[in-house]
Amino acid sequence: MACPPDEPCQPMAHQELEKQYSPSRWSPRMDGEAVVEAHVREIREATEKAQAGPDVLLNVAYGDGEGEKMDIYLPPNASGAFPLFLYIHGGYWQLLSGIYLCGHSAGAHLAAMALLTDWTDLGLRPNLKGAFLVSGIYDLEPILNLYVNDKLHMTREVARRNSPQLRVRMVKRNAGTCEVKVALAQYDSPEFRRQSREFFEALRSAGWAVSLEDIAGVDHFDVVEKLQWEDYVLTQIILETIFRGPPLNREKGDV
Repeated sequence: MACPPDEPCQPMAHQELEKQYSPSRWSPRMDGEAVVEAHVREIREATEKAQAGPDVLLNVAYGDGEGEKMDIYLPPNASGAFPLFLYIHGGYWQLLSGIYLCGHSAGAHLAAMALLTDWTDLGLRPNLKGAFLVSGIYDLEPILNLYVNDKLHMTREVARRNSPQLRVRMVKRNAGTCEVKVALAQYDSPEFRRQSREFFEALRSAGWAVSLEDIAGVDHFDVVEKLQWEDYVLTQIILETIFRGPPLNREKGDV
């Protein structure tokens, strides 16, 4: 769970911590190196297929930096009732009534931070209708001592400021007006699963319309790879939420 504001975290043994935050070591389908290679191949092929479609806008700038660009995928035959749906590092666009965010792993962290930003302080009023957060990290403190921080150089203060888990109690403006689905994979590591459950509980306690979706039979990688399948349970949850589903505040299995 997130550490108390004025108390240091009790560190997990370094070797175990590295394992917990290495998703490739938890897949039952193949070994770590193979599952990463398969994921890269799957995502590359799916991206190339999507980019070959007729309704694609590539490298659309949303800022001044060279890396501040995104690809926009317009659904074919989209009607005026189709909502703006953004997937972190890509997305679907139609000028409409609201925005849905979706992010996976580190992308779920980015989507959660966007969700928990008080945009009025920046003079903006984005109409966020919902978010789908898949196998994400919402508390950055545990990774301060991981190899990934060798390049990030995050301090404890920076980690806390950028942890969605700790921002929930500070930003309540969207609570009750935005539906959130926190999804986790059956074969995510115990730490990834813990983070998803605790973030769900934090949102629910703060009054958000939120549900926890525990997706069976998938690991950290194919939980998002399978979104290209229309009959995949998470695809159906997303479509149901956008087009038909009323806001809920439940854990999967609740009646």
